[in-house]
Amino acid sequence: MPEGHTIHALAARLNRTLGGQPIAVSSPQGRFAADAAVLDGRTLDVAQARGKHLFVDFADLILHVHLGLIGSFHVKHQPLPDAANPSPPRLRLAGRTHVAELRGPMICALVDEEGRQAVLDKLGPDPLHRPDVATGADRAWLRISKSRKTIAELLLDQSVLAGVGNVYRCEVLFRHRVDPLTPGRELGRRLWEEIWDDVVTLLPLGVAFSQILTLQDQVDAAAEMVADGSSLAITESLTGERLGDHFDRRFHTYQRTGEACDRCGRRIRDVVIGGRTLYWCPGCQRRRKR
Repeated sequence: MPEGHTIHALAARLNRTLGGQPIAVSSPQGRFAADAAVLDGRTLDVAQARGKHLFVDFADLILHVHLGLIGSFHVKHQPLPDAANPSPPRLRLAGRTHVAELRGPMICALVDEEGRQAVLDKLGPDPLHRPDVATGADRAWLRISKSRKTIAELLLDQSVLAGVGNVYRCEVLFRHRVDPLTPGRELGRRLWEEIWDDVVTLLPLGVAFSQILTLQDQVDAAAEMVADGSSLAITESLTGERLGDHFDRRFHTYQRTGEACDRCGRRIRDVVIGGRTLYWCPGCQRRRKR
């Protein structure tokens, strides 16, 4: 399932390539045909992400998209369709120079402002939503500090923290040596604030490079490129069709079951928590409090 950085990158891509233009909207697959006809010819005002949800405003109508496990939403220079992908898209948005195609979403629906607010009201703070950055740690802590659920499960709960998925969960818990089986109410407040600050740092790098970066050498290099502006060309070249490849795909624990921990040498273990496979190091990850 795409994590929050992917959806924020998609929103920025739609704004950059289709924003402010009248859009030809269609549903080649046919399952969104009636609503596509309502949107056809309207101007795309703004695309916004919150957690794993995308909202695209067309004046008083709002397109709500959630990609779910298998969905994709690619934005390319015309012409489309791509002969290499013969599956017709659920939704096609065509502007002057770019076309966006949505396939396999869990949600693709028109909602009004009340419907959007109903979705937002169920979400926890989003580390990529600027208004949430200052208050998000406190808001999430209200839920975490009272919960018997493990911190590993809570990090995937979108009502606690919006946008974090399984890869960030595994890697951030390792980065801070946190015992993933710690109940939320037993987790130290300072330790939680370290986790929050880390996701606030890491997710924007994911937006910039379309890669989840958690190894410190890559994080440092990526942050430097964002600071000096050299990442911008990479960001603008990405279509969402595939993961970025500027950095090697390496992780501390994710999908490394049985391999040696790169910190202590113990074998990485896995267990299903919150419906997803958690990967962790039993040697390094023992912290519950700072």
